[in-house]
Amino acid sequence: MNKRPNIIFIVADDLGFADLGCYGGRAAAFGGVSPVLDDLASNGIRFLEGYANSPVCSPTRFALMTGRYQYRLRGAAEEPINAKARGSSTLGLPPAHPTVPSLLRDAGYRTALIGKWHLGYPPTFGPTLSGYDEFFGPMSGGVDYFTHCGSNGQHDLWMGAEESQQEGYLTDLISRRAVDYIDRVSAADSTGQTAPFFLSLHYTAPHWPWETRDDAAMAPEVRSNLFHLHGGNIHSYQKMIHHMDEGIGWVMQALRRHDLTRDTLVIFTSDNGGERFSDNWPLVGGKMDLTEGGIRVPWIAHWPAVIPGGATTGQHCLTMDWSATCLDAAGITAHEDFPLDGVSLLPVLADPAHSIDRPMFWRMNHRNQRAARHGDWKYLRVDDCEYLFNVTTDARERANLAHHHPERFAQMRAAWEDWNASMPAIPPDATVSLGYTRKDMPQR
Repeated sequence: MNKRPNIIFIVADDLGFADLGCYGGRAAAFGGVSPVLDDLASNGIRFLEGYANSPVCSPTRFALMTGRYQYRLRGAAEEPINAKARGSSTLGLPPAHPTVPSLLRDAGYRTALIGKWHLGYPPTFGPTLSGYDEFFGPMSGGVDYFTHCGSNGQHDLWMGAEESQQEGYLTDLISRRAVDYIDRVSAADSTGQTAPFFLSLHYTAPHWPWETRDDAAMAPEVRSNLFHLHGGNIHSYQKMIHHMDEGIGWVMQALRRHDLTRDTLVIFTSDNGGERFSDNWPLVGGKMDLTEGGIRVPWIAHWPAVIPGGATTGQHCLTMDWSATCLDAAGITAHEDFPLDGVSLLPVLADPAHSIDRPMFWRMNHRNQRAARHGDWKYLRVDDCEYLFNVTTDARERANLAHHHPERFAQMRAAWEDWNASMPAIPPDATVSLGYTRKDMPQR
């Protein structure tokens, strides 16, 4: 592998583990929900036991951007960053911190974020301050798909550092802007050469509110409560995923049009597990939970020059491992003052039979959760209850083996404690923001 690849890192928002057809998802009334992503998986590699760095959005995005455990940065202690962080000079991704896009840009890549940022608000924070040449999308965690207003009613669609007033369904606006970007950067310069590009394509779909392309009339109804607690259903949810899948299809068509498919690494995942209408089978839990349904997510990679088609792997990985993989694929090393916690997966992409020993750790302020995964085993604490599961044989985490394997339980608990001692403590003023409780709907 001599040629530095283009990289497209696609992130869905609150997508469940089994929402895609290639992960066992059910077809919708209109047919297949995710034919484009299913095709990418069948011609690339699909990870069966890949994880997000957090079960909630902005902490995972800190890890994605830095290639490091998010707990190292104050802003990532918010679960998640919310609109009250507007004007804050601490709750965001510090521009001085090296990022995947800044390291790639410094090495000659062109960089763009098209889609959701959710890592702090201007003027202190923003995509163009953290390594992106271009930005189009919302700054906050969730916006209406038609008015492009956030939960506080403020308009939240940006082009660079300026607000951008545009009409249209947000998923489609993001997809078409990505196509436009590929068309523009694929033009050769005066020497006949083109620099490689790194495109972060971060959809808000299928995050609430539950609006499909045909639901513009719903926007005034949900304006005062984007959580949309009184609406939504699995049918609209599946259609929202399908709209995103169609847009990814447009992006792949653009790559083919410019003969870039072979040398472009396309990565797809979700920032965390699914929410209200998602399908996480066979996993339990979802967004905000350190049970498998909150953190095990789809991971698909497509790169014909390197990845043999039709591959699957049980390799364990975290979001930040893919950040490390992007840098490794480009031949870039991390900043010496900010060493990566992520591990490159390039050997697995080239040979799906290859295996990397990968201990993984999580913690959440919400419900005092903690988790560790190593090999077949997972240590978990929720509230004051502790568990040990063999998640290879018991993916639903129903058979607590802590008392049957006390030595393994003690070892994994101690490993978590050692890891946690290496991270900054959760600040006492860190907040947990819940959009709904069991008063709004029964627990999972």
